[in-house]
Amino acid sequence: MAHDGQTLPAASPLLAGLLDLTAQALPEVEALLHRGRETLRTWVSVSGKVSAGAMETHQHAAHVLSWLATYTEALRQMQAWALRLQADGKFGETEALILQIAYAEYLNQIHGGIPMSQGEIARLQDLDLSPAPCGAAAQTLMAQGNTAAARAQLVALMRDGRANATFGATGLDEELEMIRDQFRRFAAEQVAPFAHEWHLKDELIPMSVIDQLAEMGVFGLTIPEAFGGFGLSKASMVVVSEELSRGYIGVGSLGTRSEIAAELILCGGTPEQKAQWLPKLASGEILPTAVFTEPNTGSDLGALRTRARRDGDDWVISGNKTWITHAARTHVMTVLARSVEGTSDYRGLSMFLAEKTPGTDETPFVDLGLSGGEIEVLGYRGMKEYTVNFDDFRVKGENLLGGVEGQGFKQLMQTFESARIQTAARAIGVAQNALDVAMGYAEDRKQFGKALIEFPRVAGKLAMMAVEIMVTRQLTYFSAWQKDHDKRCDLEAGMAKLLGARVAWAAADNALQIHGGNGFALEYQISRILCDARILNIFEGAAEIQAQVIARRLLD
Repeated sequence: MAHDGQTLPAASPLLAGLLDLTAQALPEVEALLHRGRETLRTWVSVSGKVSAGAMETHQHAAHVLSWLATYTEALRQMQAWALRLQADGKFGETEALILQIAYAEYLNQIHGGIPMSQGEIARLQDLDLSPAPCGAAAQTLMAQGNTAAARAQLVALMRDGRANATFGATGLDEELEMIRDQFRRFAAEQVAPFAHEWHLKDELIPMSVIDQLAEMGVFGLTIPEAFGGFGLSKASMVVVSEELSRGYIGVGSLGTRSEIAAELILCGGTPEQKAQWLPKLASGEILPTAVFTEPNTGSDLGALRTRARRDGDDWVISGNKTWITHAARTHVMTVLARSVEGTSDYRGLSMFLAEKTPGTDETPFVDLGLSGGEIEVLGYRGMKEYTVNFDDFRVKGENLLGGVEGQGFKQLMQTFESARIQTAARAIGVAQNALDVAMGYAEDRKQFGKALIEFPRVAGKLAMMAVEIMVTRQLTYFSAWQKDHDKRCDLEAGMAKLLGARVAWAAADNALQIHGGNGFALEYQISRILCDARILNIFEGAAEIQAQVIARRLLD
């Protein structure tokens, strides 16, 4: 359908044979990745083993490999998505255009430079790679796939299909889409209309919202039924997180606290700890917070200094923690502290389930031996960030996770797959929110006698948002599928988080640009979305740390 009297471009000539073209182009990218991996391996190996020092020396090249691998997996999952949709009779023009543009853009970036950040480009020559001549399929996609006509046609279809929650079929089953609809309605009615006010006033998310989430089962979504949860898949957690974060990242992140705590207890807890804590987490009776980071350690968790020492049957914790989300209101803290004397690395760390009394905005910490204060932040405000100081804070002896010292770091590592999958889902939600807001503004705002969306540069931004959101979505769904089928997925989860954070930031930045000067005004919610999007590249593993982890894993 045309809008405002415009004649839309003809459908892409590539659509008829698109899946054949993408199928032929993918092996070329996979071959590049293989060559790059073997090149890096020769650079960083000492006596047949990967050297940490050499990895640091060649850090830029290692991160280039990580981004190349992320793009390769993203293209692989987009192809798998398209084939599933085709088999189900759901691969329509919208989906074909998304696939076509995604392949064209990512192939061009692989050969010309992948943006790792605004000023850092990953290029094949950084891995001493000279790309082999592209085959005919890749050349056709790169030359004809991401054209102004294709982007305009995609946006036209998006405008006609605004009722579609995701601008293209997701490929998920009917049950998961029903869950999406439920939480999308909740977010649209109970979250989105109020989120900007919470942000501007720097207020905690109202307890009434948290109570409703508890009633809907958000906090027990993936906890087994035997412990009072719903026992649903990680895929369901992704969909719920995605839609709640589409309303407001703070609300979408509430479930993260329970997800991390439950995963810790499920993987590392004693039978007694599971029976005591999991039902209360699942029901929302208790709210948890993760207490890991310290002022001078950041991502270097092995260097933590907070100490736990025995005092009779109990433990006493002393030290300082920072960037603790939702710390005031919570009932239990999962605290990572050094308990093994004479250690200075990760092997001396233990995890504690430290009970506390919920505080308020005015008095966040009320227990003896516990103090701290709010950290004022740009965005992600609905749960607030805190410093937390432990001064001989007592923890029951029975609350050492697993009942064994020195297992804390290992226990925490077991949660990272789920945490990063969930963070990627939050990134999708934030990016989708940015697209929703930008598209609404572009249709309503008139300049030079027509809506902003009629201008090709504006439409192009919207099209690329939709494309990259779907790419991230499919990579994230694949990670969740791997987790649900008991397959190792730390690599895929890391890739989803790495790409998702960049996509969310780009979507928010472009959405603000579409708003022009109004986007810089605090009264417009895109100003909040931009601030919220920025944190995604930092928490649950900063982009640089994430890329390093991916590279190391690729060389295993």
